[in-house]
Amino acid sequence: MAKIKKGDQVQVISGRDKGLTGRVLEVLTDSDRIVVEGVQRVTKHVKAGQTSRGTRTGGIETVEAPIHVSNVMLVDPESKKPTRVGFRLEEVEQDGRTRTVRVRYAKRSGKDI
Repeated sequence: MAKIKKGDQVQVISGRDKGLTGRVLEVLTDSDRIVVEGVQRVTKHVKAGQTSRGTRTGGIETVEAPIHVSNVMLVDPESKKPTRVGFRLEEVEQDGRTRTVRVRYAKRSGKDI
């Protein structure tokens, strides 16, 4: 189970965009990188051409580039500050049998995420 998932609120702790917060748009597990909304924006030159939905205008676009997962921390839902992520094992009963599941929690406040 990953510590950071799609839709989590994270804060950048190092690099060019240090201090910025945003929501995770995509998780790239093979390269340990994530795409965060409004963070690591780069300019991309796009050639005008045709797409399946019609013509695409060319020019310079700004897109979010992936950032390494070690450069971000999850934002604690209670204190709104960066926090580490821990896992807790809980017994859950489903269909008459008990299962052990891992639950993510914020180490700063102890609340489940």
